[in-house]
Amino acid sequence: MIAALRYTDTAGKVDGAWLFAERKLCGLDRRASTLMTGTDQEGPAGQKRLVIAGGSGMVGGYALRYALENEAVERVTSIGRKGIGISHPKLKEIQHRDFADCSALAETLSGQDAAVFCLGAYTGAVSDAELRTITVDYTVEFARVLHGSSPGAAFSFLSGNGADPTGRSRMPFARYKGEAENALLAAGFPHVYIFRPAYIYPVEPRKEPSFSYRLLRAVYPVFRVLFPNQVIRADDLARAMVDVAIRGTGERRGPVFENRDIRAIAKSLHPQTE
Repeated sequence: MIAALRYTDTAGKVDGAWLFAERKLCGLDRRASTLMTGTDQEGPAGQKRLVIAGGSGMVGGYALRYALENEAVERVTSIGRKGIGISHPKLKEIQHRDFADCSALAETLSGQDAAVFCLGAYTGAVSDAELRTITVDYTVEFARVLHGSSPGAAFSFLSGNGADPTGRSRMPFARYKGEAENALLAAGFPHVYIFRPAYIYPVEPRKEPSFSYRLLRAVYPVFRVLFPNQVIRADDLARAMVDVAIRGTGERRGPVFENRDIRAIAKSLHPQTE
């Protein structure tokens, strides 16, 4: 089944607080070794080519806008199920509705230096089966095609606080996130960076998906002071994911970054942020 692709020049956003993306990654295709890697395709003065999956959501949207403004990024390719509604000379937008089959994206994903994967669904917003499909299967399939087309690419993955790689958690999102993490780490990419944010503060006003999200947004000013390592601004998280994907971590430990680590990365890269 070949998904229809639409090429335009635009840009967009990603899903919100406690964004829990899910997908699987077993036996990724190791073919296409003759294709040019991201390093082979690097742009002028070391600029990078970045692909963002899930740019119509909250975190992905911030990642997209930040990447477009970043001088270290030569080209941004946004791939998502929805349009993003932004026009920029550095941007190529592709609408791909079926992430269960990403084979049609092979050419688009060729020559990429890094990927930021923010595609996801809210826990409770979809059935358990669909949650696993989105969290695990979509992630695995996208990574399979990306690795085949750009085996040297770095991969930043939006996981979630409490992700359980052992698979013993009673919480489905934790098991599925852990399963996706395990698959990515075994996929063969030279660098995989896993981000496990706690509560993701939306920053901009929006319609919250549930009462718990409305409550968390209301108490955020106090919550941030009392439990600073249990919250992260969506824009800070997005910037950290992009910067780590295109620049690496230097001496910072990885590949898993808990909320405390993400805050430290954001502060070190952008001292003006809280």
